[in-house]
Amino acid sequence: MPTPALLHSFGPPAKESYRKLVRADGVRVYDDAGKAYIDAMASLWYCQVGHGRHEIVDAVSAQMSELATYNTFDPWTNGPAEETADRIRSLSPFPDGRVFLCCSGSESVDTALKIGRLVARLRDGGGAGEDRQIIVRRDRGYHGVNFGGTTAQGLPLNRDGWGDLVPHFQEMDGDDIESAARIFAEHGEKVAAVICEPLQGAGGVFPPSDGYLEGLRKLCDDHGALLIFDEVITGFGRTGEWFASQTYNVTPDLITFAKGVTSGYQPLGGVICSRRVCDVLEADPAFLFRHGYTYSGHPAACAAALANIDIIENEGLVARTNHIGDRIATGLDALVADGILSGYRGIAGVWAATLPEGTDAIAVRDTMLDDGVIVRGVADWIAMCPPLVIDDADIDQVIDSLADAAR
Repeated sequence: MPTPALLHSFGPPAKESYRKLVRADGVRVYDDAGKAYIDAMASLWYCQVGHGRHEIVDAVSAQMSELATYNTFDPWTNGPAEETADRIRSLSPFPDGRVFLCCSGSESVDTALKIGRLVARLRDGGGAGEDRQIIVRRDRGYHGVNFGGTTAQGLPLNRDGWGDLVPHFQEMDGDDIESAARIFAEHGEKVAAVICEPLQGAGGVFPPSDGYLEGLRKLCDDHGALLIFDEVITGFGRTGEWFASQTYNVTPDLITFAKGVTSGYQPLGGVICSRRVCDVLEADPAFLFRHGYTYSGHPAACAAALANIDIIENEGLVARTNHIGDRIATGLDALVADGILSGYRGIAGVWAATLPEGTDAIAVRDTMLDDGVIVRGVADWIAMCPPLVIDDADIDQVIDSLADAAR
């Protein structure tokens, strides 16, 4: 029998059997045997408005019947791309900034890293600008799987095996701001940017320690470096505000986004650039921004983003995220009190439950799958990141399933 044609992401290539999904509606997905699952991971941290939203399907269909696709390389543009950029910046901390559009979080991160080095060269000029190439990454960080993002990861297993990656990266401790201060003390004039998830997602759902983000902002300001917030997971309501930078009241220079911008209905990502960054890029009228992707500003993907943002606004899902967080935290707290969990961490719409020592997270995940609940199991923790339309009864069912599986 031939091996399967599809090579799956983050899976063993020798594996031959997978659960095949065939339809979805609301917070549930259904496999080809008719089994229903509560999607407590919003697929992969992204389906904010739930599945089967015909408003988005109809918007994409309508756009494809008019202008399905065209590039946005000079001299071309399209209405949905322009409107999406304007809508996103109006929700962000940069209402006078600009938005670069691409197709994924990985592309967003690589774009932000390139802009970080580019701004140093354009701003500083001469040898000083060319020498300012260091990117400071954070341990436990996850920044996608392109070459730049793979290098920027603070998860060693995801960096291993690919050969030489991108040079000039330094790693700081994920919680100790003094670690970052030491890097700046030694390399300050050569640091182009710091990249950091305001709340670390795939690396374990770690909220920032007190003063950490503020400390990074000050170090960057003191040494002329840019601060990049990777908000691919945390953007579009996941932390109780449109962006986690607003939740934590720390403003970076660049924000990457993807996932929740379309709730996954179409692939879209991008980088929101502050006015400080835009002023450098716009200073020389003859300067050419030599970066872009074939599908940057794809009109159908942008139509999905606009419809998705409408739903989030019209249904008050950003504010609802805090209620979801309170309900999940109450449930997890009870499991800790009962000795079923050893702890938990998270905020609003994204959580990690820490399992007792010796408990196999994958076994817990698989037991919950059999029970009709989708979570993500890594190391000693279980991640939960449900659609923002999940109701209280389904939240309680997820918590009950976790309790049964982790006993």
